[in-house]
Amino acid sequence: MSTGSHAGRPKSWVAVAIIFIGFAIGGAGLVMGPDWIVFGVGAAVTVVGGIIALAVDIMTDVVVDEPRA
Repeated sequence: MSTGSHAGRPKSWVAVAIIFIGFAIGGAGLVMGPDWIVFGVGAAVTVVGGIIALAVDIMTDVVVDEPRA
């Protein structure tokens, strides 16, 4: 049985939540007309979330388990 966890740290989940919110804002902007200002705000929020993800070193949350038979 695997002992590793794919849960990640809370800081990483905050970064993922910010990126998700940015995608949602951008998607709403595309559906609303498209409203390019709202889409731009969503893109900016997504970029900020990406920068935060890099700052908290999100890529170290990956846990490689043993191959399953």
